[in-house]
Amino acid sequence: MTFSIAVSGKGGTGKTTISALLVSLLKNYNGNPILAVDADPNSNLNEALGVKAELSVGRARELLLENRDKLGPTQTKEEYFNYLFQSAVEEFDGFDLLVMGRAEGPGCYCYVNNLLRKIMDELAGRYQLMVVDTEAGLEHFSRRTTRDIDILLVVTDPTAKGVLTAKRVGDLIKSLNVGIHKVFLVINRVPPQFMDKVKDLEAASGLKCIAVIPEDSSVQEYDLAGKPIPDLPNNSPALKAVKALVEKLEIPQFQKVKP
Repeated sequence: MTFSIAVSGKGGTGKTTISALLVSLLKNYNGNPILAVDADPNSNLNEALGVKAELSVGRARELLLENRDKLGPTQTKEEYFNYLFQSAVEEFDGFDLLVMGRAEGPGCYCYVNNLLRKIMDELAGRYQLMVVDTEAGLEHFSRRTTRDIDILLVVTDPTAKGVLTAKRVGDLIKSLNVGIHKVFLVINRVPPQFMDKVKDLEAASGLKCIAVIPEDSSVQEYDLAGKPIPDLPNNSPALKAVKALVEKLEIPQFQKVKP
């Protein structure tokens, strides 16, 4: 049974940074690689992790549509797409990465998307733990592409717009039967002078706050320099806060993160 954690929120709140730290801290879960999924069309989880992604699922969908009439008599479209899909799963130290990307070519993707859901479910079942960096905003919830998640972390920054988006996510999930079991708020990039406002932000969101990530200049420095986020120094306030967050998630059989 796969235990799944998804990270959502308004664009620009730092959800990909938090996703990258979660992947780094949770990799080699119980001695096995975890599955990291970059479901944001603006794919940059691989960059945050410091690895290169060669093929996205979006590109695989386009290749299927481009070559569907060129397949040999013994190869079905499903077999060909499954081959492309498996090629898109890249193996790294302690985690495998799947970049969803976006489909940019013309044509109908309904058949391909049905294949994708089937193969994605089969793939996820091979892993004990999965971390998903979702696309920004709310559409993926209304389209029901984010579903069957054990824990959803809704990331906001300490702004009215970020908190409003978090509230809308919480309200939308309550109105949809998407199989998301637990939803928590994560308040990111909080300056020291705003720490006393955390309770107000939590109340405005309507969600339980599970973590407050302090503003961290080292994260900004790593972003600007293009350095992998998991390489943050041990004294990084953001890294320490995400380590504390991991301890609160109650992941089955998870061994505590070393300080």
